[in-house]
Amino acid sequence: MAAQETVDHKYVYDFAEGNMDLKDLLGGKGANLAEMTNLGLPVPPGFTITTEACKAYLATGEEPDGLAGQIAAHLSSLESAMGKRLGDPQDPLLVSVRSGAKFSMPGMMETVLNVGLNDRSVVGLSAQAGGNDRFAWDSYRRLIQMFGKTVCEVPGEEFEHALDDAKRAKGTTNDLDLDAEDLRGLVDSYKKIFSKHTGREFPQEPREQLDLAIRAVFESWNADRAVLYRRQERIPADLGTAVNVVAMVFGNLGPDSGTGVAFTRDPGSGAQGIYGDYLANAQGEDVVAGIRNTVPLQELEQLDKKSYDQLLAFMARLEEHYKDLCDIEFTIERGKLWMLQTRVGKRTAAAAFVIAGQLVDEGLIDLDEALHRVNGAQLAQLMFPRFQLDHEFQPVAKGIGASPGAASGKVVFTSARAVELAGEGESVILVRRETNPDDLNGMIASKGILTSRGGKTSHAAVVARGMGKTCVSGADELEVNVPAKKFTVAGQTVTEGDIVSIDGTTGKVYLGEVPVMPSEVVQYFEGSVDPEHIDNALVRAVHRIMTHADATRRLAVRTNADTGADAARARRFGAEGIGLCRTEHMFLGDRRELVERLILARTDDERDGALAALLPLQRADFEEIFREMDGLPVTVRLIDPPLHEFLPPLEQLAVNVAVAQERGEDVAKEEALLAAVRRMHEENPMLGLRGVRLGLVIPGLFAMQVRAIAEAAVTVARGGAVAKPEIMVPLVGAVQELETVRAEAEKIIAEVVRDSGVEVLIGTMIEVPRAALTAGQIAEAAQFFSFGTNDLTQMAWGFSRDDVEGAFFWRYLELGIFGISPFESIDRDGVGRLVRIAAEEGRAARPGLKLGVCGEHGGDPDSVHFFHEVGLDYVSCSPFRVPVARLEAGRAVIETDGSDSR
Repeated sequence: MAAQETVDHKYVYDFAEGNMDLKDLLGGKGANLAEMTNLGLPVPPGFTITTEACKAYLATGEEPDGLAGQIAAHLSSLESAMGKRLGDPQDPLLVSVRSGAKFSMPGMMETVLNVGLNDRSVVGLSAQAGGNDRFAWDSYRRLIQMFGKTVCEVPGEEFEHALDDAKRAKGTTNDLDLDAEDLRGLVDSYKKIFSKHTGREFPQEPREQLDLAIRAVFESWNADRAVLYRRQERIPADLGTAVNVVAMVFGNLGPDSGTGVAFTRDPGSGAQGIYGDYLANAQGEDVVAGIRNTVPLQELEQLDKKSYDQLLAFMARLEEHYKDLCDIEFTIERGKLWMLQTRVGKRTAAAAFVIAGQLVDEGLIDLDEALHRVNGAQLAQLMFPRFQLDHEFQPVAKGIGASPGAASGKVVFTSARAVELAGEGESVILVRRETNPDDLNGMIASKGILTSRGGKTSHAAVVARGMGKTCVSGADELEVNVPAKKFTVAGQTVTEGDIVSIDGTTGKVYLGEVPVMPSEVVQYFEGSVDPEHIDNALVRAVHRIMTHADATRRLAVRTNADTGADAARARRFGAEGIGLCRTEHMFLGDRRELVERLILARTDDERDGALAALLPLQRADFEEIFREMDGLPVTVRLIDPPLHEFLPPLEQLAVNVAVAQERGEDVAKEEALLAAVRRMHEENPMLGLRGVRLGLVIPGLFAMQVRAIAEAAVTVARGGAVAKPEIMVPLVGAVQELETVRAEAEKIIAEVVRDSGVEVLIGTMIEVPRAALTAGQIAEAAQFFSFGTNDLTQMAWGFSRDDVEGAFFWRYLELGIFGISPFESIDRDGVGRLVRIAAEEGRAARPGLKLGVCGEHGGDPDSVHFFHEVGLDYVSCSPFRVPVARLEAGRAVIETDGSDSR
């Protein structure tokens, strides 16, 4: 029975059977082809092989039972609909075989066009085209090239070299100048290349071509570049890809044919208008491959007004239907417009905000949906600096601004070199004639991408936009010579290692490093730009969506700040308090001498004297911070790291003392210091005498800090401001530790604040796994918890963050053990579970317990959503990430609590 169920399983769907909601099964491309078919748009007939078939094939290495028969049945229906048979010598049906995963992965998986052509059907194809031999042989050479590279792993450059040889022999640089005889000779050359690398002749049986192409698309799901792209974009690895088999329509039949890509709005800026590229007498891959520079889509109106007008009508209909920016691929075959694909288009961060606002204005979506469609990573991109240009910086070339940003770096010409230099800490700009999917590693490693070919829809442009990388494409003034590792422009030669700067908004290219200036979005957050009175669509859109996020979110957003200046900036960025004020930063600089006095103290009087000298300095620091955060809570963490971190390293100090002794110098003080450092030396100081342990072992240390905090709060309150101090005890693992510190602190606070009206809370940092597991006990002595997820992650995993990220995390990411570093985004299953346990048990013991997080995860978008789900009251992050956390806290409500309302 089980075998029969497998055979009967439906693995193949005709386009008319699907719809846009079946992306899990049909992939994005198949679902959208089905949707356009159902809308009555002119889509070539075809069928989709499901992602389930792909997953079954990848699991066993064999096609699932029943798949071959279902393909045959749907192929027969396709042949009937077209009135042609696959590969028929007189009147051949040709098909394309294309990948189509649930999530768009541009160029990462395989496509084979013109399947069904062979030595006999190429003659029939010519007859179909009215005796157009050139078209037929051009299509055949494309099939051998794509099939060879995709299905049989023939090196693609060998085909490219053969094409270059044919053009040189013809005395041209344009493949359109090759005639039928030239292309017939090229087919022979391609066949020899295929046979040399595969040990067999190019397959002549059309169904064999089809089956092998389908298998190649399945297998491309696990190709290195696809795996890398999924990891970069956080796409799950177990989805598989669908395969779309579509009747071929031809844009390379002559000047009345062509192919193009269109966007319903500018994917770079979000501006409304007509955006896209068109290439006459070409097949679809020519546009994205950048082998010839395209013309702007508007020029199609002069070439073929009927098709142009029809295309604009379809674009408007699709955007209204999908309620979003649509990315459309089309082909015109002798004046007949065919729609080959549509999808919700990739866009830059700026375009994402602008388009979301536009669609709200047009009544297509509401503000909740607009908030859902942008994210914190995009907002962070908008806060990066831009070039500060003056008369000294003149561009040497101008291409197409394909993905905004300002990037400077050393020129490299290969993906491998980009990865190598980036690994050494260098900023690099990858320069190519045009990128291809094999360049993905280098694109990820680079600050920006510069190409001499292609347009806004080329591979470089689409992938760069998806990754948020700066990209300038189609800078055809550049003569790029990859083997020689150089390019020439404006009479100058730029070699590998030279520095260039590229502007992905204007498309301009500069020699040398151009200085940068703050973005207008940062200026807005700092209050120097009024969003209501500025002609800047981006700033207005950011303001509008941020306002809605603030009105929607439940989580408060605080900042990590240790100085008045940091506190002031964070408050301008929208921080609602300080979630972490690190006091150890206040012991650095010219105060190190006082710390040395404290450590070297041999008597109570000496120690008390050092603490007394530190007290007014600490108090002044806190006063400044409390004034800046007037009316907002400030969580002050008592000193956390081991004291020896404030002293010279043991090895350095020992050498200095030995050298001074050799010179006969007086080193009594240095010897005492060296003895103290040796006495305090620990093999693993992060698990040693630090945090609450230090406060319990060094009498008066925590007491001095508590007094400084309380006295500063009272001074500020008497000056008319409102101070809301919260004292946080670090590294607590047992409630008894906190009880001991709290008892001493409460006595000092009661003595200092008296009738000032100042209230001081006392809580703890949950950063030791035992604290999380005994949170119910600890909550009885704590008025708040703040999760220190940096240390909690280190201790839960047994990782030293300072050591492991460069040592082996890269390998863990490569092997898929991590999807992302647990220090970057919270490990929900392990560390996250500790947070959840502590939150639940802490609140069970003390219902009013305030809960926050102050580790780096407080500004990570995905982690913010987790903290919302767990029920924390606030997140705290660096000042620059405050807007990101505000946005994501709003999105967390929409996506977690309000998903049914969208």
